Amino acid sequence: MGSKDKLFGFLLTLGLAACGTESEPGAPDVGSSADSILIGAVYNTSGYQAVVDDPSLKGAKLAAAQINDAGGVLDRRLDLITITGDSDAQTLADKTGQAIVDHPAMAALMGLSDTDMALAVAPVAVERDKVFVTSGATSPQLPGQVSGGLFLACFGDNVQAAAAAEWSYNSLGARTALVLFDPSESYTRLLQGYFVERFGELGGTISDTISLDPGGEVPAPGEVDMVFLSVETAEDAAPLAAKLRAGGYTGPIVGGDGYDAASIWAGQPDITNVYFTTHAYMGADNPNPEVGAFVKAYQAANDGEEPSSFAALGYDTIGLLAAAIEKQGNAESATLGDALMAVNDYPGITGTISFAGGSHIPTKGVSILKVEGGKQLFVSEVVPASVPAP
Repeated sequence: MGSKDKLFGFLLTLGLAACGTESEPGAPDVGSSADSILIGAVYNTSGYQAVVDDPSLKGAKLAAAQINDAGGVLDRRLDLITITGDSDAQTLADKTGQAIVDHPAMAALMGLSDTDMALAVAPVAVERDKVFVTSGATSPQLPGQVSGGLFLACFGDNVQAAAAAEWSYNSLGARTALVLFDPSESYTRLLQGYFVERFGELGGTISDTISLDPGGEVPAPGEVDMVFLSVETAEDAAPLAAKLRAGGYTGPIVGGDGYDAASIWAGQPDITNVYFTTHAYMGADNPNPEVGAFVKAYQAANDGEEPSSFAALGYDTIGLLAAAIEKQGNAESATLGDALMAVNDYPGITGTISFAGGSHIPTKGVSILKVEGGKQLFVSEVVPASVPAP
């Protein structure tokens, strides 16, 4: 097979591979522009964002390693320049700027799983004529806020919130909901707002919308059919769910993709009746052979660690960028945005990716998972019938 065929064939069969090459900002290039294609991978490996960013970086490394085992991109190695932070947006933005100075041949940058982080970092790349593809920051407002060069490899919050509202209304039979949200993060504010809008359109009633401190107490829900709990990560959601249960609330708790962290729920085996939207189901019983092969490859490369859908998003984003570079026939960063727009139906683990109608956000389905007995289990796949405008 040619290099393109080998790339797609290997990514689809998902053979086992070792970890990818990496470099920290300020270090020498891992390869010259003549023999290596460089992509910056921007993630928080410590602090509150690490629970979602660290698996995504590991997924990106796995994709790069598999691509290189398959012959690389345009017969050149694909090397990651890792730019890591401690969940401080300004620090990470500064490190990203320095990395671009140190590695001017970078074709693109990718990463991050949070809207506020992406808003701080992506403009640094775009202002230097580098495309930035966020693997997991889900605000549908991002492309408009970072003009021109920012793309999402994930669905938007308006899509997952609409899916949560429609599934709750149709499958749970919920007609009344209490909304609790963390006001300190753009992600949590947007998610609850889109949920309120779509649930109301369906005929549901919001009993109240209350902001809270994730480390504080929770109000008594009263007589409602469900609680929509919009918080940043599973590390926030699990103790708040436990407090709701301790306060006597036994009904459904529904949230967003930040809940997707199997290791957190494994430590909460008594919490049940919790549901969340996410990008893909990574469980062993997923019948999709590509997902199963990805899970095995990820576990082999990461000491048996169970991947979240954020790991799959990091993996897909590297594959998507590699496909765009292959399509344009070079690694020129100035034209890579056009090449991304020309990629049709990229077969990702988290869904097929295309940027249709000039949008920088792909149209993808939403997985609904539940938490039960310390495990994340598949419930449904939802493509919402109507989505609130960004």
